[in-house]
Amino acid sequence: MERIIQGMAPSEVVAQLRKADGYYMTNTARDLSQSDFKNRILLHTDMLAAPSRERAGYFSLEITGGASVHVDILRKQVDPFLKLELLREKMPNTMFQTLCRGVNLFGYRPYPQNVIRFTVREFAKYVDVWRTFDFMNHVPNMQAVFEEVAKAGKINEPCICFSTGPEHTDDFYVKKVKEILDVTGTDIILCIKNHGGLGSPQRIGQLVNSIKQSYADLPIHYHGHNTDGNDIGRIAAAVINGASIVDASDSSMTGYYGPAPSLTVIQTLKELGYRAIGIDEDAVIETSEVIRDQRQYYAAFESQIKGFQPTVQIHKLPGGAMGSSLEQAAKGGFLDKMPDILHKELPRVQKELGNYWSVTPGSQILWTTAVANVQGGERYGNPSGDLRNLLLGKYGPFPFYQPEEWIYEKVLGADWKKVLEEEGGMDEIEDMDLDHERTTLSEKIGVEPTDQQLVLYLQHPNDAVNFFKFEEEFGKVYVLPPSIFLHQGKFNVGSTLSFTDHYGKEHVIEIGPSMVNEHNGESNVYLNVDHHQRIYSFAPEAQAGVAAAATVLSKEEIQTLAKNGDIRAPFAGNICEISVKEGQEVAAGEQVAMMEAMKMQTPVVSSIPAL
Repeated sequence: MERIIQGMAPSEVVAQLRKADGYYMTNTARDLSQSDFKNRILLHTDMLAAPSRERAGYFSLEITGGASVHVDILRKQVDPFLKLELLREKMPNTMFQTLCRGVNLFGYRPYPQNVIRFTVREFAKYVDVWRTFDFMNHVPNMQAVFEEVAKAGKINEPCICFSTGPEHTDDFYVKKVKEILDVTGTDIILCIKNHGGLGSPQRIGQLVNSIKQSYADLPIHYHGHNTDGNDIGRIAAAVINGASIVDASDSSMTGYYGPAPSLTVIQTLKELGYRAIGIDEDAVIETSEVIRDQRQYYAAFESQIKGFQPTVQIHKLPGGAMGSSLEQAAKGGFLDKMPDILHKELPRVQKELGNYWSVTPGSQILWTTAVANVQGGERYGNPSGDLRNLLLGKYGPFPFYQPEEWIYEKVLGADWKKVLEEEGGMDEIEDMDLDHERTTLSEKIGVEPTDQQLVLYLQHPNDAVNFFKFEEEFGKVYVLPPSIFLHQGKFNVGSTLSFTDHYGKEHVIEIGPSMVNEHNGESNVYLNVDHHQRIYSFAPEAQAGVAAAATVLSKEEIQTLAKNGDIRAPFAGNICEISVKEGQEVAAGEQVAMMEAMKMQTPVVSSIPAL
């Protein structure tokens, strides 16, 4: 049997890859969603695609991990575990794959060891292939994941994150492969994670060849993005030089910043004499046809800038970061400054900060720093908490060289050497009391949480609780198609919405009437859902002109207020943690809250003592 299927032992999978006469293919549907649709592709669409994707014979389907776990509960109101359960019913043979950020798991900060191990154990019940990376290529940051994946009998796919520049030599990467193998053993798959779609086909072919020269029996999985329109060339070069698996996705949904179209990859390599093992081309075509008409409903989430970007070779932003960065620029009103940010400031910051790998959370540190430098006018004058942690070595050692001293002084202050000596280095993160966290979650949601709920809560506390409460009130909404769930604008009273869910069941929603309570101004909206009446009440909208206009303060005015005890957020975002208690004395420089925006957490600190 040539096809590799779910349930095979890792040693059996690796043995089959070693003797493969051709190459295997992974459908990176999750990466497609994140890079080209800001992670908004719904479970409904994936369920429609599932039967043909199952017949297509892929090595694996990357369907969870990265930012998708967070966005599932934050924006799509679907349980990440339920998603895997439902897709497994329709795809019994295809291995499911995840993208894991090592010590950062599916979040944006380092987690305690017991949280990492607990999370991996729960997701490993559904996930077969674990593609694990660290943005500093620091192997110890991935070790706990490696160990738990091996214990679960699943497949470890450690990554070497790829970039370009004089430091990024074959010799460096081959040594990094040895570091990984010393920890994992040889029954693994190695991923070359070219998350930005960097380098030329020749460069990727050369790297694959160098690794193969040192480790001939090591199966290599090439992952890249098509941001510059050239990843098919890189994929071909990887296969020609010995890669066993490559990444692509459904042509009807591919865009600019994510994976290359799978059928084009198959056809190109066929002409070069390489066959896609186990692939049913008719099923590949059918998948795109089945979900083609879904794309129109995701248009609002496509990139603000259309077309390929060969300049990715300059700014190096990966696909997922491209989409979210453009969205932030549009909302922040600085889309016109993107050429300067992308082509001038971002490459400059990347070089100044050590030319490490621009992937989560490192890509967000580079991006927010470059934006602050351009928007603020003073380079490194408004550093984020994450940039501070980077310089302190909290994410791991700089792989090639450290930033210059003036940057340390700007970010850490005049006593930066003392700060670095006292606070520098990776922190030993204490294990969390999981029983205590379970009790806390139980109090917040009013029921005893499952292990799966606890896993989500430990990584995204506020958003997980909001999701659990939403689901308790409104039920499971994953049955809604994107035409309704992502509908733009309002639904008119008297409208009738009809749709077929992914199980083939017909549903009807009738809207109206809507009446206003003359006593309290509440609106009562009546719905008939599958002939069952439901009533929803909404508070009255604030009248125009009632609320005072927001006060706009200059940077200097905010600093003056801060000296008098007024603490203000440095940017628009969400408060994800209150770090002090009522009545507590707070020293100058002490953290009072934590803000989160663009996947980055930034502390809000006091400017004066004894508040």
